[in-house]
Amino acid sequence: MAWLSIYMKVSERYIFYVIRLIPESPRWLIGKHRYHAAYRVLQKIAKSNKATIDNGVLERIETNAVSESTGSLWQLFSSRSMILRTLVIMFNWCIVSMSYYGLSLNAGNLGGNLYLNMMLSGLVEIPAYTMALLLVDRVGRKRIYSLSMIFGGCACASTIIPIVYNEIENQAIVTTLAMVGKFGTTAAYGTLFLYSAELFPTAVRNSALASSLCSARIGGIVAPYIADSTALIGGMVGKMFPFGLFGFLSVIAGLSSMYLPETLNKSLPETMEDSKLLGKSSDISLEDNKENKYPSYGGDGYHSGKENSQL
Repeated sequence: MAWLSIYMKVSERYIFYVIRLIPESPRWLIGKHRYHAAYRVLQKIAKSNKATIDNGVLERIETNAVSESTGSLWQLFSSRSMILRTLVIMFNWCIVSMSYYGLSLNAGNLGGNLYLNMMLSGLVEIPAYTMALLLVDRVGRKRIYSLSMIFGGCACASTIIPIVYNEIENQAIVTTLAMVGKFGTTAAYGTLFLYSAELFPTAVRNSALASSLCSARIGGIVAPYIADSTALIGGMVGKMFPFGLFGFLSVIAGLSSMYLPETLNKSLPETMEDSKLLGKSSDISLEDNKENKYPSYGGDGYHSGKENSQL
């Protein structure tokens, strides 16, 4: 039961950190008409950024505030554009989760040293997440995700070639291509959390993310069966099947994500109508949002509209 004690201790400290140290979202507080609480959070943010808030901010918040929008899951399927966007996101969550966990579980089927393969499979995630973190606000969410999925999928599919010609002699090549595939999948996995949250309007964002993560769990459930198919099928075909399937589906998912709009430097959609405009020529970027028609967010995650310029 030692593991249970460790789990409980770690969880207790994490809950304390979340409750005591992380402030509540000012956006959510305003939606609940808790304006003074939102103002106190904004003061803390301004203090940490060595900025000041003028005395009229609280009055403007109360004047311009809009009641919290409500939404339901069915609204994700209320129009053709939203149906396609939702299905593409759910499909990509399923595939990226399946590939991520499947490649990790398949490390034991690579041949060579099992412990070395597992270590490399974990270590490759460090540069993958680092790359995504550094480039997602420069290159864009869509490009990073799509290219990572296609790149990782091609690497996985390419393992078939050295396996066919001589797996034993080409063991290093097979392992390298598998780790490159894990690199691309890991970068895509980290990017998709941010990207999918920005694609849906505030009213249904929680429902959309919950549905997407349910799809991801389906992929995670299927992953071990695909990894174990090596022993079930046997022979050279059994070795190739997991990598070929992960690679093929990853490329398809990466290509399908090109249908989705880019969200970098775009205003977060508030309503279903705003979400439908996202990606069209009529949408409003952070630079063009002069009239503060839509609340927009900068790199720090906080409102960066006209009013915030006075903070």
